[in-house]
Amino acid sequence: MKDHNVKLLAIVGMAGSGKSVVIDYLTSRGTPKSYFGGMNFKEMTKRGIEITPENEKIFRKQIREEEGNDWVVRQVIAEVKDLIAAGQKRIVLDGLYSWTEYKALKKEFPGDQLTVVAVVCPRDLRYKRLASRPVRPFDRQAARDRDYHEIENVEKGGPIAIADYFILNDGSLENLESQLKSILSKINF
Repeated sequence: MKDHNVKLLAIVGMAGSGKSVVIDYLTSRGTPKSYFGGMNFKEMTKRGIEITPENEKIFRKQIREEEGNDWVVRQVIAEVKDLIAAGQKRIVLDGLYSWTEYKALKKEFPGDQLTVVAVVCPRDLRYKRLASRPVRPFDRQAARDRDYHEIENVEKGGPIAIADYFILNDGSLENLESQLKSILSKINF
């Protein structure tokens, strides 16, 4: 879909890096989002599967085996096209994880339509954040295990490595927002 007026902003990063803070900032300004994980939840609900962390983990693996590794991104692409058809020109993508998903998005939205922003910070800081977060906290070993799983099995490193922009989130919220605003200005988002 080639429309130079459409801009998609995919936010990537490891757990605890601050992706949700960036997503919340963008959506609070009225930017619609397409949530990759939400596609699993919608399908689980449709199939009558209770949404729990364990069921979601099992379902995520099962749906990829049944429908292919690109199942989630196909759902996201359809949702984004619906948002565009409804007149949206700026859309944030929440939850781009894999190299497969990145390539599918780049094929569907070529050129400067898709911008990837990686939110990064030192691993120890991420692990401290993950241990103290109120929802689904992780101890150090669980955080390390999740990192390895996402890098080895979910291909998460690719979209981070090829990101168009990086936000180093090791300081204040104001610093993060300042970096984000600079990027938004550069890409006319």
